[in-house]
Amino acid sequence: MKLGIFTVLFAEKSFEEMLDVVKNAGLEAVEIGTGGNPGNAHCQLDELLESEDKRKVYQEKLEARGLTISAFSCHDNPVSPDQAHAKKSNDTFVKTVRLAELMGVPVVNTFSGIPGAGDDSKYPNWPVTPWPTAYSEILEWQWEKKLIPYWQEAGKFAKDHGVKVGIEPHAGFSVHTPYTMLKLREETNDAIGANLDPSHLWWQGIDPVAAIKILGKEKAIHHFHAKDTYIDQENANMYGLTDMQPYGNVQSRAWTFRSVGYGHSSKEWSDIISALRTFEYDHVISIEHEDPIMSIDEGFNQAVRNLKAVNIIESPGEMWWT
Repeated sequence: MKLGIFTVLFAEKSFEEMLDVVKNAGLEAVEIGTGGNPGNAHCQLDELLESEDKRKVYQEKLEARGLTISAFSCHDNPVSPDQAHAKKSNDTFVKTVRLAELMGVPVVNTFSGIPGAGDDSKYPNWPVTPWPTAYSEILEWQWEKKLIPYWQEAGKFAKDHGVKVGIEPHAGFSVHTPYTMLKLREETNDAIGANLDPSHLWWQGIDPVAAIKILGKEKAIHHFHAKDTYIDQENANMYGLTDMQPYGNVQSRAWTFRSVGYGHSSKEWSDIISALRTFEYDHVISIEHEDPIMSIDEGFNQAVRNLKAVNIIESPGEMWWT
């Protein structure tokens, strides 16, 4: 498997400067934001869609450094109750899929989104308990009236354009577990799969290796993020794992995003890599850095070092010992 980087952490650098940093770190791929939450610092969608020459120059800069694009990413909320927000999110997704097709990028990453509680809602609503029963009714309405219809159409659009959709299971959105990921996939098509990020699984109490097995058996892992989470059990006893404190309150938060190796051991990360290989994921492991107590450069470099130590690159070959 190749190692890559979600380049949003280098948004202040130019495209060429960012590519040089990635190349010099010994990585082979970049995941590039096209809008939505990741922003579009390194990818002007409209310009690239309109100009074959600009796409060619863009690609040449990557190839000159031996890099490929693992995915375009436009994480947002296409089923938001804010209609203007939902439209902008969907427009960015559609344009990103079209650009991915033109440039041979295999995956577009995003979120499933989360609707409101009804047609008149102003804000998203994330039900997390079946009782009081109003929450169950909201959840059913969200899936049947909003989420499934949207992704049936969006999933067909992506499949028709030869692009896979990597939906990132993330708390706060309708798809946040292996179950909800497979539920949406079953209701749509096999272009819909996961951009699996273990950092969002650990704090929900989900074992990433088990999640890889569940989704891998269904060939439902389209992309993979490498980000860690540290769980402070003492703080979790106070605030619970649905801790609503700002991410910057590291001393008191129940859990905190960390660079790879600073929340879980190299053994646990080697188990993750082995599970990906076992269930035939052979795309890119894309580093995402959101560590609040490490600089961009140090967090990035430590994640690269720790992943290089456990990554599996070569094909296994014949079992010569049998």
